[in-house]
Amino acid sequence: MRILHLSDTHLDRSGGPDEDGADGTAALCRLLGELGHLDDLDAVIVTGDVADDGSHEAYTRAHELLSGYAGRRRASVFYTTGNHDDRTAFADVLGSGHVQPEAVYDGAAGERAGATTVHGYRLITLDTLVPGKGYGRLDGGQLEWLRELLVTPAPLGTILAFHHPPVALDVDVQRALGLQNSAELAETIRGSDVQLILCGHFHLQILARLEQATVWVTPGVVSRIDLTARPGTERAVHGPSASLVHLGAPHGPLIHTLHARDDRMGKTVYEADEEEMREVIERLGPSPEVLN
Repeated sequence: MRILHLSDTHLDRSGGPDEDGADGTAALCRLLGELGHLDDLDAVIVTGDVADDGSHEAYTRAHELLSGYAGRRRASVFYTTGNHDDRTAFADVLGSGHVQPEAVYDGAAGERAGATTVHGYRLITLDTLVPGKGYGRLDGGQLEWLRELLVTPAPLGTILAFHHPPVALDVDVQRALGLQNSAELAETIRGSDVQLILCGHFHLQILARLEQATVWVTPGVVSRIDLTARPGTERAVHGPSASLVHLGAPHGPLIHTLHARDDRMGKTVYEADEEEMREVIERLGPSPEVLN
């Protein structure tokens, strides 16, 4: 089982660069062009922030580009929501994020989750979007739906895919804007057949564990975060990136990153100082009531 894992494409209505010069459409096209040699794929998974502006045009363009790429390889494409996504527009164009889901969760607030079995592996996408905020959360109904699915093991195991990582580095903005109820997720999957969790959101690669599962955070397509920046600040740089995940191999899962060649590779997209990052955390992070 080979998966191309993408995240944070950040396409928009215009299909051109934003005020910082980041261009999600161009970055995705460049990346897919560079990965033309990847023929042996079973799935393409996009873990959120498919759109930057939540527009129908952005989802339609993502669907056209990725369906064309995956279709030539007879691979399935799966999508999850991220904090920049709009649930209504996402559902209008991409439905549950699965073409032929075996199970779908429709939450009271429009949350969309789905499950599909691919070559013996059960892929479950979850919806961690909190509208208007940057952090993520899984509602109780979604966790109960997941728990019920996991009662029956899949033939080769289960993969979870969602936007906000349940782990974080020692970085203030990651702790504030990651998945805020990761302990509840850990309790839900404990002892189950969940073996791999795929996430995005942080725009850089991280490997960790949650209970028995490997957690992999893939770098962004539209930009990557450069952790050589001074602590408390944030620097985003150009360079479309993705991950190739190989399941069922000895010593697996085997995961490595793929970086597209780019004339602007490593050049700054934006740089935010300490004051700007504190404002981001205050505006997009959870309130004290959520934390408690």
